[in-house]
Formats: sequence, C-alpha cells, structure tokens
Amino acid sequence: MEFLYEYGLFFAKTITFVIAIAVILTLIVSSAVKPKAKKGEIEIDDLSEQLTNIKEGFLNNTLGKKELKAYQKQQKIEQKKADKEEPKSRLYVIDFNGSMDAHEVESLREEVTAIISIADPKKDKVLVRLESGGGVVHGYGLAASQLQRFKSAGIELTVSIDKVAASGGYMMACVADHIIAAPFAIVGSIGVIAQIPNFNKILKKNDVDFEQITAGEFKRTLTLFGENTDKAREKFREEIEQTHVLFKTFVSTQRPSLNMDLVATGEHWFATQAIEKGLVDTIKTSDDELLEQQHQHQIYKVQYKIKKGLSDKLAIGLSHGVNKAGVSLMSKFKALNP
Repeated sequence: MEFLYEYGLFFAKTITFVIAIAVILTLIVSSAVKPKAKKGEIEIDDLSEQLTNIKEGFLNNTLGKKELKAYQKQQKIEQKKADKEEPKSRLYVIDFNGSMDAHEVESLREEVTAIISIADPKKDKVLVRLESGGGVVHGYGLAASQLQRFKSAGIELTVSIDKVAASGGYMMACVADHIIAAPFAIVGSIGVIAQIPNFNKILKKNDVDFEQITAGEFKRTLTLFGENTDKAREKFREEIEQTHVLFKTFVSTQRPSLNMDLVATGEHWFATQAIEKGLVDTIKTSDDELLEQQHQHQIYKVQYKIKKGLSDKLAIGLSHGVNKAGVSLMSKFKALNP
C-alpha cells in the first residue's frame, strides 16, 4: 500500500509538471505566431425584459395572493392590447467607459455602425452611458466623431453621465442632442494638458552624452533627455494652445449657447453647478432615464465583444488576480492605518 501511495503521489506531481510545461509552450507558440486580427460580434441584451423581471420578482415577494393575482390578470389584458398595437419604437443603449488612450473607440465604431444599419430615425433613439476622465486628443476626437454619425443619420442621441465626463469625455458628451447627469457627476475640464519629465541634468551629472538628430526646426520640441530651450518651450506652448482652440471651437459648435470664456478654463464642476453654466441639460441618473423611456420604447443594450484567445484569458485572469490581491492588501493596510 505504501508503494501505491508513493507511486500515486509521484504520478500526480508528474502530471502537474507536464500540464505546466504545456501551458508555457502554448503561450510561447501563441506569442510567436503572427497575430491575427481579432474578430468580435455584436451582442444585444433586452433591457426592457430585465427591468420587467426585476419589477415582477419584487411584486411576487411583496404582494398578497389576491393582489398578485389581480396584477397578473391586468398584465395579461395589457399584453393583449399591446400585441394588437404597432411595435414600440426602440431605444438603443451603449456603454462607453473610456481609458486614457481611448482604445474603446474600436468597439464603439462597430456598435454605432450596427445601430445605424437598423434604426428608424423617425422614432428610434440612442442613449450612451458615458464614463471618462479624458485622454489623448486624437483618440477622443475619433470617439466624438463616431457619436456624430448618429446625428448625421438623423437619430436622436442622449448622453448620460453618472460619474464623470471630463476633457475628452466632455468632447464626446457635447455632441448629444441632450445631456443628462447625476447630481455629483464631474463635468467640464475643457482644457489641454501635456507634461514630460526631463533627465538631462541627471545625464550630465553622470557624464552621459545624449544626441538627437532631426530634420526640421520643430521636428522635436521638448525632449526627455536633451537640454530643452526657451524656444522649444514656447513652440510647445503654442501647439498646446492650438489644440485648446480646436477643442473650444468643437464644443461651441455643438453647444452654441455656451459662454466659452466662462467654461473653457480647464475647470471641472459637479453637474448641479454645470447645469447653471449650460454644460448639461437635466439632472438625472441613467437608471431614471431608462425607467422613464421604458413606457414608450423597447430598450436594447448593444455591445461589441471581441473573442479572446487562451493567452488573452490567462492574461486577464492574472491581471484580475493581481488587482484583487492589491485591493485586499490596501484594505488591510487602511484597516491597520485608519
């Protein structure tokens, strides 16, 4: 029996080792193979059905038998009436949670294209639940242009801000026909910022030379390792100011009633302050908007999902694990150091 136990233990270790080697080889091969274009697909969730299920589940647990029976009877009557009427107009919902580089625009463009291809401009609408603190100019410029496609197609667009739509995020939001925001949502920051460290003094201190060859006087202005000049700094400020002018022009074109001298200072405000300045139109959460729209529209959430390979799933799992461990560690640290 002892022999069988030792053999089983050895066999288990061997299998574990073989599996580990196989996983490592798979990752090496997948990284060595020329990456293929990632393909995805549009997924549609019926939010109207989800909202109805939430309501019915709550009523099933709170109403008495007689009240519940009467409610269900009334629902059947209303359903028969609805079946005879024309189909409801549709409200398409898109979630955009923007990062610094705005890479989410790749999914956004697919979602916009899908909706435009089937929406009826005369009665269908779009709601974008937007969350972003901004990022690179070209990325958010493209994201705003994607939302403008709805306007060009004649489809009414509402943008909802529950937490933050600042800088590039507001560049996207201002395209909408109507902007709603939760009371404490952060809005604005119509400004441009650029910052760069310079290690030239450290290099000089350690007798390290840095050479940079360019063709064109302003091919490079400020650098990480070279010695920056006042002329280069002035040119860099000029470029930043030009970008700010473009930003202000874009916003004022979308919302001509805004006083740009007042709102384009780079400041941000809570929605209750922003509404006084004309940056938002209504104080309301996206949840309230969906509940209101449910009576007139069939609501669908549209999402473009990219299919992930084994290496992507492992990387995501590792990232989530590290993040969870970090959050747990920070929580313990805060508990020990209130």
